[in-house]
Amino acid sequence: MKITILFLLFTLSAFAQSPGSGQVDFERTCAVCHGADAAGGEFGPNIVARLTRLTDAELTTTIRAGLPSRGMPASALSDEQLTRLVTYVRSLRNGRRIPETRTVDLVSGGQLQGTVINESFVDLQLRTADQQVHLLRTAKGKYREVTSQTDWTSYDGDVRGNRYSRLTEIDSKNAKNLAAQWAFSFENVPRLETTPVVVEGIMYVTSGNECYALDAGTGRTIWHFQRQRTKNLIGNASQGFNRGVSQAGNRVFMATDNAHLIALNRFTGELVWESEMADWRQNYAATSAPLAAGRFVIAGTGGGEQGVRGFIAAYDQETGKEAWRFWTVPKRGEPGSETWQGTGIDHGGGASWFTGNYEPETETVYWTTGNPGPDYNDAQRGGDNLYTCSILALDLKTGKLKWHYQTTPHDVFDWDATEPLILVDREWEGKPRKLLVQANRNGFLYVLDRTTGKLLSGKPFVDKLTWASGMAADGRPIKKELPKVGNGTQVCPAQTGATNWFSNSFNPVTGLYYVQTLEKCGIFSVAPVEWEAGKAYLGGGQRSVPGERPRKILRALDIETGKSVWQFEQAGLGNTSGGVLSTASGVVFFCDDSGMLVALDGRSGELLWQFQTNQIFKASPMTYQFDGRQYVAIAAGVNILSFALPR
Repeated sequence: MKITILFLLFTLSAFAQSPGSGQVDFERTCAVCHGADAAGGEFGPNIVARLTRLTDAELTTTIRAGLPSRGMPASALSDEQLTRLVTYVRSLRNGRRIPETRTVDLVSGGQLQGTVINESFVDLQLRTADQQVHLLRTAKGKYREVTSQTDWTSYDGDVRGNRYSRLTEIDSKNAKNLAAQWAFSFENVPRLETTPVVVEGIMYVTSGNECYALDAGTGRTIWHFQRQRTKNLIGNASQGFNRGVSQAGNRVFMATDNAHLIALNRFTGELVWESEMADWRQNYAATSAPLAAGRFVIAGTGGGEQGVRGFIAAYDQETGKEAWRFWTVPKRGEPGSETWQGTGIDHGGGASWFTGNYEPETETVYWTTGNPGPDYNDAQRGGDNLYTCSILALDLKTGKLKWHYQTTPHDVFDWDATEPLILVDREWEGKPRKLLVQANRNGFLYVLDRTTGKLLSGKPFVDKLTWASGMAADGRPIKKELPKVGNGTQVCPAQTGATNWFSNSFNPVTGLYYVQTLEKCGIFSVAPVEWEAGKAYLGGGQRSVPGERPRKILRALDIETGKSVWQFEQAGLGNTSGGVLSTASGVVFFCDDSGMLVALDGRSGELLWQFQTNQIFKASPMTYQFDGRQYVAIAAGVNILSFALPR
């Protein structure tokens, strides 16, 4: 008996130190909020799906310190208890509830059997054995299948990139009746910069290193992909945002913060392949949506302010294998290196971080490049510094350069050319012509022949433009002397530009080009700098002009004259990055500087509708047709909002 008791005591002691004792700690400490299975309770959310976001050390810190601003109290646990608790919580990843299989009757006849993804009393998302996702709506005790009729398959709607939709349900007469239909919120992220992509009724939205697939009619989650954000990253990607995905076939493609390109199964969210574009430890990063073009997916990286060597690369959609790479800064001795005088060529910048365009008929990829580095100190980079601040036309199959146009030769004001490109087919001076249009950060509206790259027109589109008086016959800017202010130089526009990366739109129905513009100047100064991994590479800085208040203005431009047909001035500080969308019905949607999503008449600029989100916009609107109904969606703050006309 004595031996038996000792054996039992030993067994109980061992059990107390086993992973199972972490369950006791969890039930005493966490279950009251998150539920005994961590699937969510009265006071706390489901935490099982969130575990991929945190390392063990981060999870330990979160449990110990709590999240007071979100109602999670600190926990006074010992190191031993925390270790047991973390071990137990990790084990829950494999202990999720068993998915429910269901057979449903369809209004159209027949049945559909699959795994329930999500449901309410009005909708059901079902995944069948072939991994296809079916979006269902209740109807007379049965279900009807729904999908989208007009998709939005890439960052700007299609590969040509014009942010223009042929949808006409929402027009100047009924836009006043628009109403919010659903909202979806990201958790633990900064402000969103994503543009939703919609394919066959499924919407894809992103933040840094995560992607959600949603029912485009309700905003309900279908799947969620996430990995931890990269530690010790620098540059924009370190802020944790991502601008979206591109789609082809059964895959969606996105860039991760550490400059990897990944392909996900668009029905399940499973990783199909992953390719490293560049080494993030050498200051590379990525934030923007790639571009699916032909059999390739094409992408670039950020890091221009950190002295990377920019490039544009194409990857096989099926395998992820790199097909070609175009370097935007040549090496010493290569063609183009003569435009770099000094050691600056070694860390020349020219980052290609923004999404480009594709013309299927000519198999031409159009891409833009960033500024040279260091941004402000040009002591070691004399010359034009090709191919920075440029618009490039590349052959899809080989990546070879067809032509280039440099908007700001030898830039010293951080005026990269990574603003949206618009492909327009219309008459120019009485003859049909293939045009490429860009409102550039430097304040000039460029119209190029996109077959040859020849400059057809370069005219100011803002009032405050002091650095150049116009364009010479050879397409180069005619520069002006600039005033000195203390140890700096005052220039208009400011470093943020006369416009920036936010989307604009050309509408072939109205014939107008809609652009968010900024009237602002800056004072630039120069400082010594040496390139170093993990450090910025600016060589100076820019400050605001004392007493100047920036003006944010939506302008409807005539691309032939460069002049505004009408303009809509906004109340704000000019610190938003919300863009523009236009439709065949003549409606223009844009993100007002005060936080409103606004609809205007595209011909007159008359106000039709507004919705105050009370957010600082860092994204642009899009539109799609789902279940026979036109929706307009926008990322505002940490939310995806979707609007439609009442039924």
